[in-house]
Order: sequence, then structure tokens, then C-alpha cells
Amino acid sequence: MTVTYTARVANARFCGFSKLLWAWKGSIYKVLYKEFLAFFAMYTAISITYRFFLYDDQKRYFEKLAIYCNHYASLIPMSFVLGFYVTLVVNRWWNQYTSIPLPDRLMCVLSGGLQGSDERGRLLRRTMMRYASLSALLILRSVSTAVFKRFPTMDHVVEAGFMTRDERKKFEGLHSPYNKYWIPCVWFTNLAAMARCEGRIKDNHTLKLLLEELNAFRGKCSMLFHYDMISVPLVYTQVVTLAVYSFFLVCLIGRQFLDPSQGYPGHDLDLYVPIFTLLQFFFYAGWLKVAEQLINPFGEDDDDFETNWLIDRNFQVSMMAVDEMYGDLPMMERDRYWNDSNPRPPYTAATLFVLRKPSFQGSTFDMSSRPYSSIPITSSHPSALLFHPAAHSSLELCSSQPAISHNKAVSTPKPPLGGNKMSFLTVPSFSEPQRFRSVSMGSELTGS
Repeated sequence: MTVTYTARVANARFCGFSKLLWAWKGSIYKVLYKEFLAFFAMYTAISITYRFFLYDDQKRYFEKLAIYCNHYASLIPMSFVLGFYVTLVVNRWWNQYTSIPLPDRLMCVLSGGLQGSDERGRLLRRTMMRYASLSALLILRSVSTAVFKRFPTMDHVVEAGFMTRDERKKFEGLHSPYNKYWIPCVWFTNLAAMARCEGRIKDNHTLKLLLEELNAFRGKCSMLFHYDMISVPLVYTQVVTLAVYSFFLVCLIGRQFLDPSQGYPGHDLDLYVPIFTLLQFFFYAGWLKVAEQLINPFGEDDDDFETNWLIDRNFQVSMMAVDEMYGDLPMMERDRYWNDSNPRPPYTAATLFVLRKPSFQGSTFDMSSRPYSSIPITSSHPSALLFHPAAHSSLELCSSQPAISHNKAVSTPKPPLGGNKMSFLTVPSFSEPQRFRSVSMGSELTGS
């Protein structure tokens, strides 16, 4: 079963993620502890051999080898190679999930487009929906080990009710060397054409919409098949695996604690247990394990897709939608806000704080209520945006009109108290030509 912890991290809290570290199912501890123990055992074996079983001249040679390995281990591009690979695998993992065929859109169109509450109409809707579910089952059976274990042969598919015995004979009678998951989709289109001829599908537009939804459904089945056939290039997976394993094989020797009495730089302490090397192994090897789990999510790992559950769910809801729910409508009646021009659903006591929040009107909505401070403007160089409305009544700053010359002089009002400073709303006059630029077309407007 897929490990779901969404509700536990719905709100950001103190040490919210830390509480997830105690989970075992689907955890990094479960998938990595064997490799971790093997690495630590090999490191301990080499350390014991160096400390108790080597002669002095052998120890000196081992110490030089350890220093050499530790120096050149950083040349392996671990973070770059592994990080890019895991990013590629995670994107591929999510794309595979979105490629799983779901019948929801198809069953809604089929329920509303194929008319008839009689036995014939019911048979057509159920059979067409069963063909869509059969196509999804055939492709999931081809890519998922869990589904294949549930339906190992076509006899199991017939026994489960996805296919009749006559349909199986016709299915096996159509010889093709390729995967035949698409055959039920063709049966679906043939039934749709038959229903159109019988008048149960009222117009060609409805038929077109139904076939478009079927093609989208079949396209997702095809994408699952191609994801299963086209893997991440093997050479890339090999490079990443060799980079991780070779790095930590070098660390088995290069990260050993050497004799402090020899005075090697960086080997002043002898802690016996390489804490940070073990943490580094935990992170890098765990990163590789993440890619190993996600590269094929149709297996039986803890976090793989629940394909058998999806088959059960899709088949049940699709049959209900096209059969039991066909033409089944609740009685229409006036809603409780029929005469209310400002309907507002009630809040519980735990959500009353929402009522105290004003509705969002825009990030600049409250700027009109902010006080504006005075902006100092000298008379020798006034702002280009302050002009007399009477003298420039025909001036449009955001137009594409050519340059306009104004020869009418404007009297200069006296500045307020406090020198030559004036308020932001003060309207100055200009004794020298002042240029105004058009915002839209870049034309210049000159006033004198």
C-alpha cells in the first residue's frame, strides 16, 4: 500500500518533518539498512586489520595509500551526476502516474451521450465501458508485476468478468506479433458507430466528443506501454551506480583514522567510528535508492502505484456511472439561498476567524488610504508631470500624436510657506520648454 502522510504535514509546525523520521514502512531505513551495515562492516574489518594485523612497514604503506585515496576521491562528480539522474527519474515517475488511464471523463460523456433506458441502451453503455476497462487492464497487466500476478492468464481475465469467452476467441483469433491492448478500443468505436446508426447517439458532434475521449484514454494506455519499453538509458544508470559505489569503495581506505603519532595532516584524532563518512554514505546511497525505487513504479515496493486498487475503483465507478446513475436525478427544489442576494455558507466555530479577514481586492487597493508626504521640487527643474490643465487641456500623454507646441504662457503661482518647496499637488507653470514623452509610441510633446 502506498505510504501516505499528507494529513500529517497539512500544517507547518515545530519539528513537523521530524515526526516522520520514525516511520518504517516506505522509509529510507528499510531500503538502505542492508547496504549501510555492509559498508560499516567492511570499514570496521579494514580498520581492525590496519590496527592489529599489519607490521609497521605495512602500516606506513597503508597510511600513504589512505592519504592518496582521500585526496583524489573528490574528483568523482557525485553530486552533479547523482542529482541530475534523480531529477530525471522523479520527473519520469510522475509522468508515468499521469499516464495511467482513468475512465472518469469517458464515462460522463458516454452516460450523457448514448441515450436509451431500455435493455439495449443499457447493454450498449455497459459493454462499451467494459471494453475501456478491459483495455486498461490489458496494458496494466503488461507493465505491472502486481497486476500480472493477479491476472496471470487470459482465463483469469475472463473469469473476472472483463471479457466474455466469445470475445476471448475473437481476441486470440486476431493474430498480431505486438501487444493487442488496443483491440477493445476498436470494439468500442464499432459499438459507438452502431449506436449512432440506431439513433441512440443523437448527432455527430456527440459521437465526435465520445471518440475524442476514447482516443485520449487509449493514448494514455499507449504512453504506459512506451514508458515500459523505453527506459532511462542503461549507460546513464551504470555511470551513476559506478560513481556511487566506486566513491565509497575508495572511502573504505581513504577515510580510515590513521595513527596520530605519525603526524599526518588532518589525522590528529582517532575516533574509530567515521561518523561523517557514514552520514555521507546514508545520503548519497539513499539518493541512489530513491532512484532505484522510482524508476519503475509498477512493482511491489512500498511506494509503488496501487494498480490493483485502481483497476477495482475504475471498473466499479464506471459501471455505476453508465448504468445505475443513467437518468437518475434527484428532485430539483429551491436552494436555501433562493431569495438571498448575498449568500454566504455558514462557518463552524473553528473557522470563524475567516470572517474577520477582509476579502482581497488587489495589492494596490489600500493605497488611496495611505498619506502622501510632500515632495520637494525646485522651480528651476520642475517635474515633467506637473502642468497647468488649462494650458494643456488637449495634451494626451498616452497617445501617438505628433509633437504639439503650446505658446501660451502660464502665470507662476506663489509657492507655499517654507521656501521654494511645493506640495505634490501644486500645479507649477513653466518659463522654459518642457518635453513630455508619449508612453505608448515614444513621441515627444513639447510645451513652452
